[in-house]
Amino acid sequence: METDIIFKTKVDRSTDFSFDAKVTRVFDDMVVRSVPFYLEVQRMISELANDYAKPATNIYDLGCSTGTTFITMDTILDKSVGFVGIDSSSEMLEQCRENLNSSGLTRSIELISGDLNQKVDINNASVVIMCLTLQFVRPAKRAKLLQSIYSQLNPGGVIILFEKVLAESPEFNRQFIKYYYDYKRRNNYNDMEIAQKREALENVLVPYKLSENTDLLFETGFHSVETFFKWYNFAAIVALK
Repeated sequence: METDIIFKTKVDRSTDFSFDAKVTRVFDDMVVRSVPFYLEVQRMISELANDYAKPATNIYDLGCSTGTTFITMDTILDKSVGFVGIDSSSEMLEQCRENLNSSGLTRSIELISGDLNQKVDINNASVVIMCLTLQFVRPAKRAKLLQSIYSQLNPGGVIILFEKVLAESPEFNRQFIKYYYDYKRRNNYNDMEIAQKREALENVLVPYKLSENTDLLFETGFHSVETFFKWYNFAAIVALK
């Protein structure tokens, strides 16, 4: 795992953040240092997935990145459950495949190149996971994507979301962002790195309030929606069909 130093050098003009080869190489370090309790949330996702994944069905990870979610789930899930990962980054899919192979996963695994802003095909899924993914889908496309997932998800299945979120009030939002940047400083990001990454993500990562994400899930048709993790401006939700 390479150390994330992408934004350590000052750039004259920021470009939009993308999951290219440069980011893929340092992604695992970047996400652990940038997302509070990332590995613990992965463990929680695995526990929930284990309770809802039915034998001989599939778990879909939309935005599977380097495969951490699959690797975390593998040891506790029935081997008849298949893994299907979808990502728009070819570099991420290549790294995911390498990581899954080196971790010795033996179950059915399919990795697919796909843009979640477009049509997504889901087959025989009892669990769909979007870990830090929906926030990168264009806002105008999010409701349609969730409706598509809901319509294709098996009855009794769940969707699990982990998202960066806005606070419900501007005052708390400012405070939570301050605490978040303090977290990143504790993980050895300096102020220039924080500022340059924020600028690069500005037009790419568009967070919603927790209530907006919850309302979207209810409006889509999910009849039970529960927040199972919250840390300032990060939250995880599970919703049942």
